[in-house]
Amino acid sequence: MEFAIVAPIFLMLLMAIFDLGFLVYAKAVLQGAVEEGARTASLENTEWDKIKQRVNDQVESVIPVGDASTDITFTFNPNYYANYNDIELPEDFTDTNKNKKWDTDECYVDRNNNQTYDTDVGLAGRGGAQDVLSISAQVTYVRIFPLWALLGEKQEHTIEASTYLRNQPFSAQAARVGVQICPPK
Repeated sequence: MEFAIVAPIFLMLLMAIFDLGFLVYAKAVLQGAVEEGARTASLENTEWDKIKQRVNDQVESVIPVGDASTDITFTFNPNYYANYNDIELPEDFTDTNKNKKWDTDECYVDRNNNQTYDTDVGLAGRGGAQDVLSISAQVTYVRIFPLWALLGEKQEHTIEASTYLRNQPFSAQAARVGVQICPPK
């Protein structure tokens, strides 16, 4: 009788512990794979598709893809910056109305030459010598244990990992010149 009362709570606690353990392990594998991809990209002239496939293979070796209910969505977004200070830095602008945010009628310095104001000056791709490479990956998978469904939560879970690494100094870093752009009045 006592076991019948304690067993469901004990089983839910065990599922929570195993689920948390799996989550920590999967996150560590994803972080390691992303860091390995960044090292490969900064040292060699490897194609992005091969780096992405390597990271994806490492993640799929941990997430149970054999289960028909598991669907892995994998994203891999490389960007590069001139230096570490530029990471997730918005472009400079002239705050004429003093509201501390860029408005469409204000001038800005286009640091990445795309003719639009950006909240991040990073450029897509690998970059060149001495640029800071940013790689982030996101994996969404269906949890192994049904604990979250029993508690009324989603079974799907997303983990993310990112890293920043300076490319090797195989030549001089390319100069970047920002151009001030002002809207027509």
